[in-house]
Amino acid sequence: MKLQTEKGLITISSDVFTNITGAAATNCYGVKGMGIRSATDGLVHLLRLESMSKGVKVRSNEDGSISLELHIVVENGVNLMAVSRSIMSEVKYNVSRATGVEVRQVDVFVDSMVIG
Repeated sequence: MKLQTEKGLITISSDVFTNITGAAATNCYGVKGMGIRSATDGLVHLLRLESMSKGVKVRSNEDGSISLELHIVVENGVNLMAVSRSIMSEVKYNVSRATGVEVRQVDVFVDSMVIG
C-alpha cells in the first residue's frame, strides 16, 4: 500500500496490516486465535501467536482503502454474531488508527470451535 502525502511517499507492507489485524482480533473476548486450513489434510489449525498473521488476507481497493479477511478459532459456547461484530469493530478501528488507511470491509470466517 502506497500513500502519497505532501511530504513524500509512504509505503506500508501488507505484513503491517496482517499483524495489527491478528493482534486486534485475538484480543477480543471468545477468540482462541487465528486459524488456517491445511492444504495437505484439510483440517483447521490454531496458529501460534508468532504466526497469527497467516490467518489474515489483505486486499487493496482502487480507492486506496483495504479489505480484510480473517479466519478465527473461537471458544465453545460464545455468541458467534457478537464475537464477529466485536472483531469487525476492533480490527477496523485499530488498523485505521495505526496506519491512517481506511478499512472498507472486514470479513470474519469462524473456521473452528475449541472446547476449553
